[in-house]
This record gives sequence, C-alpha cells and structure tokens, in this order.
Amino acid sequence: MSRSVGVVMDAAGADADQARLHQLGYRQELKRGLSLVSNFAFSFSIISVLTGVTTTYGTGLRYGGPVSMTLGWLVVAAFNGCVALSMAEICSAYPTSGGLYYWSAKLAGKEWAPLASWWACTTSVDFSLAQLLQVIILLATGGANGGGYMASKYVVLAIYSAILILHGLINSLPIRWLSWFGQLGAFWNVAGAFSLTILIPAVAKERVSPEFIFTHFNAENGAGIHDKAYILAAGLLMSQYSLIGYDTSAHIIEETKNADWSGPIGIITSVALSTMFGWIYLIALTSIMTDIPYLLNPSNDAGGYAIAQALYTSFHRRYGTGAGALACLGVIAVAIFLCGSACITSNSRMGYAFSRDGAKPLSRVWHRVDSREVPLNVVWLSVAVAFVMALTSLGSQVAFQAMVSIATLGLLIACALPVFFRVTTARRSFVRGPFHLGKYGVVVGWVGVVWVATVTVLFSLPVAYPVAKETFNYTPVAVGGVLLLSLVAWVLHARFWFQGPVTNVDTYNVP
Repeated sequence: MSRSVGVVMDAAGADADQARLHQLGYRQELKRGLSLVSNFAFSFSIISVLTGVTTTYGTGLRYGGPVSMTLGWLVVAAFNGCVALSMAEICSAYPTSGGLYYWSAKLAGKEWAPLASWWACTTSVDFSLAQLLQVIILLATGGANGGGYMASKYVVLAIYSAILILHGLINSLPIRWLSWFGQLGAFWNVAGAFSLTILIPAVAKERVSPEFIFTHFNAENGAGIHDKAYILAAGLLMSQYSLIGYDTSAHIIEETKNADWSGPIGIITSVALSTMFGWIYLIALTSIMTDIPYLLNPSNDAGGYAIAQALYTSFHRRYGTGAGALACLGVIAVAIFLCGSACITSNSRMGYAFSRDGAKPLSRVWHRVDSREVPLNVVWLSVAVAFVMALTSLGSQVAFQAMVSIATLGLLIACALPVFFRVTTARRSFVRGPFHLGKYGVVVGWVGVVWVATVTVLFSLPVAYPVAKETFNYTPVAVGGVLLLSLVAWVLHARFWFQGPVTNVDTYNVP
C-alpha cells in the first residue's frame, strides 16, 4: 500500500470516529492519537497482575491458601470474562469517554438516565506502592528482626504523595508520550510476570509439590473463621481484585483511532492476557509458600508481607543474601508505579467526561483542555482527590480500608450497571456496534450481572470473628453510605439540574 493511500485511509478513519462521536452528542476535543495496541496497553497496565496479585496475595493465602487462589482464579476469570465481554459489546455501541456512566444513561432509558449516571465511580492504587516500598526499605536495612527501618505512617504518606506528584506530571504530557508509558506498562507486566515465573521456582531450594499448589486448603487463618465454604469465598476476593480496571479502554476511547472496534478489542485482550499471565505468576509464587503461618506472621522480617518474606527467604537460602529478592520486589514496584500512572489517566478522562456533562462543581474548570489537547485541570484534580482519600490512613487503617472498599466494590457495581440495563430496559432497543455477541449477548450479560451481585455479597461479609471495631468489615457500611448519600443528593438537589449526558454539538442523534 502506498503512503498516500495509507494517509487517506487514516483520514477516513478519523472522520468516521469524529462523526460517530458527534452522533453521540460530543465534538472532538481530545487528540485522537492512540492505536488499538495503545488502548489495550492502558487497560492491561491498570489490571496489572503484578500489582493485583502481589498486593492482595496475603489475603488469598490467609483465606483458603493455594486452592482458593489457583483454582479460584479460574472460577473468577470465567465469570469476570462475561462482564468484560458484555462491556466490550456496549463499548462498541457507545464509543465515548463517559464509559460506564454514559452507557448506563443511554441503556436505562430516558426516565432513569440521569440517576443511573449519578452512581458511577473510579479508583486509584498508589498507596499499595508506598506500602511495598516501605517493605523493600525494611528488608534492605536488615528486616524487622535485624534492626531494619520501619517507616511510620507519615513517611508512607510522604512516599505516596511523591508518587502521586510524579503521576500527575506524567499525565500532564501530550497523549503521544502518555501512550508510550501505557505501552511500557504493558511490556513491563508481560516481561516481569514471565521473568519472575521462571526465576522464583529456580532460585528456591525448597518448593511445594504440584498437589499442594492445586489442592492444599489453609484453614488456619487466625480470624476465627472455620467454615470451609466461607473461607473459600473470602479467598476469591484476591482474584477478583486482581482482574478489574479494564474499563480504562472505554475512558480513553475518544483518543483512540477506529474507536468502536479498538475499544472493545482492548477490553477483551487485556482481560484474556491478564488472566493467563496472572495465573502462571500465581502458580510460581505459590510454589515457594512452604510455611504459610510463618509467612503471614507480622513478626517475620517483612512484617507479615508474605510474598516479600518468601522471596527474601528463598534468595537468602540460595545465595546467603536477600539482594535478589529486593530486585524482584523492585520489578513489581515499577509495575505498580506504571499501573498507578494509568489509573490517573483513566480517572482524569472519566472526570473530563463527567464534567463535560456538568455533573461536577466547577465543571467548566475541570472540562477544559490545554493547547496540547490534554485535560490538565482534571488530571491534577484526580491527584488531589487520591491524596485526600489516603489521609484517612493517618486516623486508622480501618478507615483507609473502608475507602479502598468503596473504590473496589464501587467499580464493580459501576461495571455491572450498564450491563444490567443492557439486558433489561434496553434488551429490545439495544443497537449493536461492530463488535457484538450476537444472540448470546443477553445470556452473557445476565451471567455477568449475577456474578457481580454475588461478589458484592462476598465483599460485605465479616472477615474475622468475633466482630469488633478493629476487625469489622466496613465495606457494606462505606459503600451503602456512598450510595445513600448519592441518592439523597439526587433527590434533594441533583435531579433538578443534572440530566445525564448533555450534547455539545448541534446535531444529536444516538441510535
């Protein structure tokens, strides 16, 4: 194909993307410079199995152990895949950065559109990186039992703040540079997971058997929970947490070429590859979990951070030093850093779309884009909100965990809402895009909705008995409180002015 023909086809594609966005009611304001690969890379970087598995592995190890993680991962992946497929189908029909909230509005019907839009939310992950860096510093300086430096909560918050500022600076760059960071994140996760999967079992002098990896059940959780079904249910949460964030492909879709195809394919491929690499990485980690009670014990050198302690012990036994373990943790830390940067990207684009419809205070400020077509104001708003959320950690870890619960469970509910409306109010009126599930769309959607409803219950169960203020699971209170406040705000104020997605072009005809 000649270069001139290629340019003509690119121009035609850009015109088609812009025309479809106009049909949805919006003019092109962000620079459309992302390819399918770049779109995929952002979602893959946010799912980041190195981030999700590493930071929540201790939860899975405590509740059920190997069997709840290795086999539980496959169960979660199957149902989570149904949610992803349904979201991809909707994304193809409505390729706009509003994503979850816009889809909910259009699929819920005119009467319920504004209320459905009012309930969407996103999240951030940088605090887990600050905590991991704390553990790396602790081990590098001798460990908890060797006089190592244990950072205070104020130091951890300072590290977290520095990370947020770096992410704000990265997200202030033009989209062509931001695309590079997204692709770096995808590459790093693949290369990191592959390398660690080979290295970890090779270094360890002591490894568990394959039978242990796939069948061992850990009932000694130290949380007073003895029912096996209950324990397994709690253990599934690690896998679910590790496989969220793929809605990012939708939030950056107005910056993606051939949007109504690239967006849904970005969702599907990011989930599929994350599922595969995550499971392999999970098996490699579990192969060195030879003493579960010790690895979870807060008095070990890593302060109870199971993966860090297992790696440290393995390298120390093989080479007489834990330096290799610190290098492995450094690889994971970089993956978490790139994941956090992509989270700010996703949050800022969602905030931009929400502000474009006048749904935020000072929406005109947050909706502005600079001369490079970057929504700079809302990027730094995302940074500021993430910092304020982390301030709760200074009061108590319980309060901070409640905030994390709002983000995690809120995102799952937000993902399920448009799928629910797709299979109910819009079952007969839904107009498919280039990517669709055909006659299986409704069935797949219902499976996804039922799964999210199930996970919502699991996230809300007590995780320790007897229940006390230190061990109480504040998830249902926190999430329920947010939903209640949203509903009250809607009834008393927002319903009088917020009407959901608002056109900013002259022609507006959404099928």
